[in-house]
Amino acid sequence: MKNSFEFQLIIKYSYFSLLYLFPLVLIWFASLLAETNRTPYDFTEGESELVSGFNTEYSSGGFTLIFMAEYARIIFIALLFCVFFLRGQISFIFILKIFFIVFLIVWVRGTMPRYRYDK
Repeated sequence: MKNSFEFQLIIKYSYFSLLYLFPLVLIWFASLLAETNRTPYDFTEGESELVSGFNTEYSSGGFTLIFMAEYARIIFIALLFCVFFLRGQISFIFILKIFFIVFLIVWVRGTMPRYRYDK
């Protein structure tokens, strides 16, 4: 990659590295979930055990901005995942790959139970 951090060069020299970097992909996906405070890593938030937590603190505009920022962060990290591991050539298929990664993140949140540390 000629020692560059330019986004266009990363895309140009990227290749399908999902298969032979599979352990790194799993670590990246776990880090992705932790960075976005998704289900297995959201101990500090735990909004279902509280009275909806920060949702009662903000008005409708602030609440909307918080959730839009949360999902924008998920889409951006899914974009990075696709660039680094799924051959990031910008096209319609690239957008479908991003939506698939976003679906996986939301699916993990829907299927994994929250760990209760009070018992």
